[in-house]
Amino acid sequence: MTEARGPLAFYSELASWWPLISPVEEYAEEAAFAVGLLRSAGREVREVLELGSGGGHNAAHLKAHFDLTLVDLSEEMLEVSRSLNPSCAHVRGDMRSVRLGRTFDAVFVHDAVDYMTSEADLRRAMDTAFAHCRPLGVAVFVPDQTRETFEPGCGCGGNDGPDGRGVRFMDWSWDPDPSDGTFRTEYAFLLREADGSVRSVHETHELGLFGRAEWLRWLAEAGFEAERVTEVTTEDRTPRDVFVARRSRD
Repeated sequence: MTEARGPLAFYSELASWWPLISPVEEYAEEAAFAVGLLRSAGREVREVLELGSGGGHNAAHLKAHFDLTLVDLSEEMLEVSRSLNPSCAHVRGDMRSVRLGRTFDAVFVHDAVDYMTSEADLRRAMDTAFAHCRPLGVAVFVPDQTRETFEPGCGCGGNDGPDGRGVRFMDWSWDPDPSDGTFRTEYAFLLREADGSVRSVHETHELGLFGRAEWLRWLAEAGFEAERVTEVTTEDRTPRDVFVARRSRD
């Protein structure tokens, strides 16, 4: 979730903690599902653009199948990804406006798209995907929530590293105004340094929340032929709505 708006600690000063907050091995199943969707294009898929690539934990699995170019707004998160995925191209850019001057067989947009908190921002991200998608290519969008799947709740997690550092965190998602297109997630972190000292960080993230019909309509207006598929997962949570958007032959 790294298309951060402003100086969110999660994606700046806490970026080096990302491997302990959200370990790369936890992405294996969803990345395997994404591989199948990306290969559903009407052309052979070799070159893939990921928008909002964050710490590169999806890319760590996708790079075995595709030649990846990774774009993220946070330079700190890109540094984490470069260490993990040195063979991938990395570009700092905003998914709403970046233009690389080339196209790809497929475009992948994971949950960083949740930071599109207005119709205008989400449509700009869709336009970016279309601009970089070759004829008969595919764009796959994986928001964490749609209006139909949103459930308020909380979770927790964290891990210890080999250097003595450790993280424990809680996230709490809720919708203070169901009439608008956003919800909030409150994050609280306890961070243990290698010397044993512990500090805490709390911050609020505002995230977009749009309906299935809106997603499909806006993707069509961006130029795609789009469909919704239900994520296949063994995780104990509601499967996500995934939007598979195909570009015509032109």
